Amino acid sequence: MTFRLSYYNESVEAELDAWSVGLRARFRALTIRMEEYGPNLGMPHTRAIGNGLFEIRAKAEEGVGRAFFCTMVERKIIILHSIIKKTDKTPKRELDIALTRLKEVISHEL
Repeated sequence: MTFRLSYYNESVEAELDAWSVGLRARFRALTIRMEEYGPNLGMPHTRAIGNGLFEIRAKAEEGVGRAFFCTMVERKIIILHSIIKKTDKTPKRELDIALTRLKEVISHEL
């Protein structure tokens, strides 16, 4: 039961590459588990936000990162957007970016 991980575009991948070493390592460890066991790792690793949008919750000594993703048919996981959290609540602007990209991905898949 393997899943395939991809990115919305190259800039999303570059955003994640800019994360600190500890956050990148944690993110990679979680995505490896998602590719093997599926995207629903449960709290505190992944969480459903709603409307088909989910988040990877990476935490390291350097801070907290979030990567928003969706799942598609044929076992695809698409990373839509990522942020480094600076406040307790995820900014609405960041969620809106992820939701807009989710709609684009869904419309292209149909």
